[in-house]
Parts: sequence; C-alpha cells; structure tokens
Amino acid sequence: MSTSPTTGTAPPAPRLAFGIDIGGSGIKGAPVDLVAGEFAAERVRIPTPQPSTPEAVARTVGELLDAFALPAGMPVGVTFPAVIQHGVARSAANVDESWIGTDVTAVIREATGREALAVNDADAAGYAETVYGAARDARGVVLVVTLGTGIGSCLVVDGTLVPNTELGHLEIDGHDAESRAADSARERDDLDWEQWAERLQRYFRVVEDLFWPDLIVVGGGVSKKHAHFLPLLDLRTPIVPATLRNAAGIVGAAALAARGTVLD
Repeated sequence: MSTSPTTGTAPPAPRLAFGIDIGGSGIKGAPVDLVAGEFAAERVRIPTPQPSTPEAVARTVGELLDAFALPAGMPVGVTFPAVIQHGVARSAANVDESWIGTDVTAVIREATGREALAVNDADAAGYAETVYGAARDARGVVLVVTLGTGIGSCLVVDGTLVPNTELGHLEIDGHDAESRAADSARERDDLDWEQWAERLQRYFRVVEDLFWPDLIVVGGGVSKKHAHFLPLLDLRTPIVPATLRNAAGIVGAAALAARGTVLD
C-alpha cells in the first residue's frame, strides 16, 4: 500500500467505488457507499448486447459509466460470469464464447479509459455478504453458495477471498452437483421442498466435509423462501440466508475494487 510522502501514513480509504454486474441479459451498475454497503445513487441497467462479444459489452460498460459523473480515480469493479484469473476470463456462461482467453480488464480499459478490477460474479456477491451482509460478523472460513440456474460458490477465509472455487461443479454420486441440487433442478424435476432438501443435504454435507466452514450463507432468488428448506437440513455448520440479494454483485465488485486486489 502506498503512503503519504509527508506523513508516512496510508492515504484514507475511498468512501465510494463503482460496481458493475455483467450478466447474460443485463449490465447493471451503481456507485457504492463503502461504509454502508449500499448504492449511493440509483442503479442503471442496460440490456446486454447480442451477440455479447468483448467489444460490444465493453462499449456498453462505457455507456453505463458515462451515465454517472465519476471522478477519474474512482475504483471500478466488474463482475463477470466466468472463472477469472488475473483479469482473464477462462470460461464463459451466458455470454459469447469469444470471451474465453480475453483479458477483461484490458478490454474495459481500452473502451473506457478506466482501470477496473474483474472478478467472478459469485465471488463478488459472496464477498459482499461477508463484508456487509449475513456473514459480516463471521470469522474463519465462510462459504457463500448461490442457488439458481446453477450453483455458484464463494469462499472467504478470515476476510480474504479465495477465488474461482466453482463448487457447483463438484461430482457427487456421479452427477455434476448443480444438475441435481440447483434451484433450476428443483423446478425441472417438479420437486417439493422436502425432496429438494434431500438433494441439498447431500450437496452441503459433501462440501462441509471438504472445507469445514464456520458458516454457510445461501443466496440466489430462492433464498427469499429459505424458511421452506433451510430448516430441513441437518448440518454441523450453521447455515443462514443471504441478505443483500440483487445488490450483492455490484456491492461486492465495488468493495473488491476499493481493496485493489482479489487476493492479498
């Protein structure tokens, strides 16, 4: 961390940062109050261009940023539906496959003139829950799992994000885990809450045996209905619903951008 040349102390942490959530259908963004963990202005959403190539998406990100009067040095964080290694997309979910192998940060820099920190979307949302949400007072190993079309995962250890865990793709009983336990599998197979809870029980028991988390947080849209299924689970790990919901990705991206790195 840089220090002040006159006092030798670290510069004050930024109060605001900007978060952008890139998805298959929409690109959303807002400035974030890093003290409160809340939007500092109304969120703006622009439809994701089709095809969602790097150049087209980066132009849309530029349009979104131009909708706000942002200081030149404001930290910018971008969530992306992919494994992100040092700013480079190694996969692509619900966006054009031409993203694979693309440096997300470089494409955004070229289109906008701004530096941005790129992070996996589940990692951003999960990190936000550990700083501002359901796990804000937790210590040790926190696992955030989002249940939706697939299963996203985020692992945070003593406040530091361990990126790209991709625990929805664990092979359990011969199946890709999310093909059996995601919320989309519940709907596809017309499962009642008890039947789905049996699948979740198997999934979470395997995960807790691998990582021994101190807390599990469950996100995704279905977390609003947590009373129907979380009490049916018999785990040794405390498990609670997420609280930030749709704001989590933007808030987490902004917080990580202000921090300056995913792993430090």
